Amino acid sequence: MTLPYLFTLPSHGAADSGWLTVAEAGGLPFVVRRTYWITAVPAGRVRGRHAHHTLEQALVAVHGRITLTVKMEGRKPVEFCLDQPTQALYLPPHCWPEIHFGPGAVLLGLASQPYDPADYIHE
Repeated sequence: MTLPYLFTLPSHGAADSGWLTVAEAGGLPFVVRRTYWITAVPAGRVRGRHAHHTLEQALVAVHGRITLTVKMEGRKPVEFCLDQPTQALYLPPHCWPEIHFGPGAVLLGLASQPYDPADYIHE
């Protein structure tokens, strides 16, 4: 069973000119088939709370701070903090993330498959 893990995305630039962060084929644990982002989450609202049968994801806080509590069957929950746009969290199938957004946080999701409601596990 693969566990969730943090990894670093390559970044290029300088403080005086800005930064370019890259997520490309070969640098991710899967081929990206869908990209999504979540914005304007009200204070106190928790996102996630579902798993996937086969979908893999990489999550990036492109702005702000996002904390996640990830549960997997038979394991203790693990907490992750995303607060750098060069940091990504890999989520394999069968992970149950609870996602908490800080003020103004923006979450970028890179997914291994197009949207498929049959792949979601809600219970």
